[in-house]
Amino acid sequence: MSDIRTPVLQFGTSRFLQAHADLFFSEAAEPRAVTVVQSSGDPSRSGRLAALASPLGFPIVIRGLKDGLACEEERRVTSVRRTLSTATDWDELVRVFCNEVELVISNTGDAGYQARPADLGAAPSQSMSFPAKLFHLLAARFEAGGRPLTIMPMELVPENGRVLRERLLAIGFGNGAPARMMDWLASLRFANSLVDRIVSEALEPAGAVAEPYALWAIERAPGIAAPCAHPAVQLVDDLEEIERLKLHVLNLGHTSLVDFWKRRGGAPDALVRELMDGPEGHALIELYESEVLPGFAHKGRGEEARAYLEVTLDRFRNPFLDHRIADIAQNHPQKAERRIGAFLDWVGRSGPDMPDLHAILKRARE
Repeated sequence: MSDIRTPVLQFGTSRFLQAHADLFFSEAAEPRAVTVVQSSGDPSRSGRLAALASPLGFPIVIRGLKDGLACEEERRVTSVRRTLSTATDWDELVRVFCNEVELVISNTGDAGYQARPADLGAAPSQSMSFPAKLFHLLAARFEAGGRPLTIMPMELVPENGRVLRERLLAIGFGNGAPARMMDWLASLRFANSLVDRIVSEALEPAGAVAEPYALWAIERAPGIAAPCAHPAVQLVDDLEEIERLKLHVLNLGHTSLVDFWKRRGGAPDALVRELMDGPEGHALIELYESEVLPGFAHKGRGEEARAYLEVTLDRFRNPFLDHRIADIAQNHPQKAERRIGAFLDWVGRSGPDMPDLHAILKRARE
């Protein structure tokens, strides 16, 4: 393994990352090699971890509508060159982090930034949150010479780069880290980014089924560059416009469908496209028309929201994607806060009444 050099370190092994960043790095004009890190330490996923770094790569099946025409094709991901676990490979992870890494990406789930009691421990432990583990890796890099690097989180958290930076600084202050290290940490490049692709199905032992649509938008800032040259990767001046549409149209729609599905006692294997043809889909469209679109219109963005909604409904109805509603239902309370609660806060009390969205959020909190 010593002859492998991977400038990209990825926290997370999800099928989303496989069909998104890993695929882009493989297809880029100049492909980039990746080390994938499993931060959960889940031994049941050891087979996936090994398969990700197969020399033959792993498949991504793209199915959907492209320019109004049905398409289906298989692509191969060969960017993942090494896989490690924070539970069993910490020493090797430190070596890679200190000697090879130029870019850190992460997608650790909607609850990935939540603090844990172990986060202020003096030594790294598996019970720590992802930011705490990353802090200890950064501390090791600082002690090894402190070469600069870029950190580009992909979690669906508004201003995710800023939020992760603040979490790391809070952990450092809580641990009593030296002032020189804290200054170095604060000087690192943290990028805000937003990702979008529906990845409906995992393939075993590695790989996924995804829609043609894909986006990785990164906010311009001093020192921030695109992670690779790929049509789906964009540098943008302001993420807010894209972020609001994705979080409060597409993601809010998914979370609302989960609520409708739960209340009706829907089948555990129900698919999004099936729900769109039933009462849940009708309820969702009514919710969009009566509350979501008026909310965007109140903020002066009604026309772009309606245009984005039309694309979103086509994506929900994609006949090729078996997107299980039960998968979307994972971490439902946290998703409802970020997708619905944040929308209600953005529109504000001066906006239109939104009784149904308030009710969905209330049920998610119970």
